[in-house]
Amino acid sequence: MMEQLQEGYVSSVAASAGCSVEVVGKDTFGVDVQFIRPPATHLQQEAILFAQLKCTTQVTPDRDTKSFQYRFSKREYFEGLAAPRTHIKKILIVMTVPLEQLAWTEVVTGGLLVKRECYWTHLEGKTSELVKPVIDVPTDNTFDANALIKIMERQDRGESLDG
Repeated sequence: MMEQLQEGYVSSVAASAGCSVEVVGKDTFGVDVQFIRPPATHLQQEAILFAQLKCTTQVTPDRDTKSFQYRFSKREYFEGLAAPRTHIKKILIVMTVPLEQLAWTEVVTGGLLVKRECYWTHLEGKTSELVKPVIDVPTDNTFDANALIKIMERQDRGESLDG
């Protein structure tokens, strides 16, 4: 159910950013979804970004701190995100949710409220000697439509996604 909630969240963000999102059904290379931004004209090409999704009840981010820690359950997930890539980049999107499933969402006047947000980070070039690597996820990196647009624009320009 956590995966389903997170897929709904990232689909909503993608739609708001003018992108489509496709769930990758077979986890053979550490990618759960791909975002596709259509070209501005038919003479340009689309932009694609890969993401690995992780959802956890183990962390409650504190906005007063610069980051929170996330531990991978498998080293391969970390390695796939840390490996250098020349074209389509990969990001990690971590969603934190309350322990109680019924507390994940709330109907409010005017809409549906998802109780926690997603955060993103770019791990390319990072290293860890741990079997189950622990990483810092910046609390400033909220995954929303503006963030997705900026990430894809940086990738288009060949800039680091860490900026």
